[in-house]
Amino acid sequence: MNHLPLIIKREYLTKVKNKSFVIMTFVSPLIMVALIAVVAYLSQLNNDKQRTISILDETELLSDVFVNSEGTVYNVLTADTDLETAKSMVKAKEEYGLLYIEKSTDSSKVMSNAMFFSDESPSLNMMNNMETRIEKKLSDVKLIEDGVDIEQIKASKINIIINQENFTGEKTSKIDSVLKLAFGGAAGYLLFMFIIIYGNMIMRSVIEEKTSRIIEIIISSVKPVQLMLGKIIGTSLAGITQFAIWVFLGSVLVFVISAIFGIDIAQMHTPQQDLVNQAMQNPDIANDIQLGMQSFFNLPLTNLVVAFMFFFIGGYLLYSSLYAAIGAAVDNETDTQQFMLPIIMPLVLAVYVGIFTVIDDPHGTVSTVFSFIPFTSPVVMLMRIPFGVPIWQQILSFAILAGTFVFAVWFAAKIYRVGILMYGKKPSYKELYKWIKY
Repeated sequence: MNHLPLIIKREYLTKVKNKSFVIMTFVSPLIMVALIAVVAYLSQLNNDKQRTISILDETELLSDVFVNSEGTVYNVLTADTDLETAKSMVKAKEEYGLLYIEKSTDSSKVMSNAMFFSDESPSLNMMNNMETRIEKKLSDVKLIEDGVDIEQIKASKINIIINQENFTGEKTSKIDSVLKLAFGGAAGYLLFMFIIIYGNMIMRSVIEEKTSRIIEIIISSVKPVQLMLGKIIGTSLAGITQFAIWVFLGSVLVFVISAIFGIDIAQMHTPQQDLVNQAMQNPDIANDIQLGMQSFFNLPLTNLVVAFMFFFIGGYLLYSSLYAAIGAAVDNETDTQQFMLPIIMPLVLAVYVGIFTVIDDPHGTVSTVFSFIPFTSPVVMLMRIPFGVPIWQQILSFAILAGTFVFAVWFAAKIYRVGILMYGKKPSYKELYKWIKY
């Protein structure tokens, strides 16, 4: 293995000095931040737009439920205003719309004839907001008409929150499960994307050197397994370098754009944000935030970081060796498609198993089994660990993963040794089997 450090260094420097690599390393953050800035700017323009909605309430029951907000102003018309007159007034003032509520003797049928007039199609969020306000008010009115004491009903409501605690006395909550799923899902998805992006980079690198015939000179003084491992490790280091630059430049650019153009990306307005703002007005939210902070510190953070490093590296090296073998077996990137399915399918399966089984039963049979299968364990085990996986299971899973990687390197080196010098012939699975036997 004396040549391995030289191969790693050569592969790393070749990648980072490549013009396309340098351009994409520095241009990609610019493009992403520019897109985010444009969306934030357009969102701010949308926030500055104020809509005026006139309310013609002939029942005189609902006028007080419409409270002005940052983006919407409600103009309550007198109940004796004629509908056609109201329409003309709204059009003349170029208001956003008119909500007409026809008078009815039965409060339960008030909204059956309600109409909203507007030249533009109103947003779903706006309509839901108005409907919710009216529904609550009319429900109270109906109860009063039926002789029900509203205050007594409100006083009789009981909120149930079942406290959670394990047998060692550690308090938990439902928020714990949300945080655990978020951490596990983010780790699994990051590994999935890293394998897809930089695994393909390794494969293309092998194909390029094979087609340029440089490999014929290199292979004369270097063992195929050394060359393959050097490519995998060197390209991985280049990928980590690129990723680190993206994070650094992205953070700097976000700060610069926010400072120069006055675009507050953190204040991007969305319908979901409206729901969050409404929820924050609930006094119970403060308690939920406290529980959330407690849940965060209840996470096995040290175990998560250590396990992420080991399973991330192990999973990436395992799949990278297979990508390198495919690159050595073909002459161009088009021919790789027939071999990509067996690599992509376990990754996709791992993500689906993690999402649909770990969230429901992280310690169930399916989740446990797939966290030991080496081609799915890097993703599934990372999703399970936040929920508390015994250390012996983590060690056993990683040992199986490491053993499979060693076998995959041997297997890929067999294909690499023969395929790297093969030209002009599309290999089949049968042909690959013959190469392994050589």
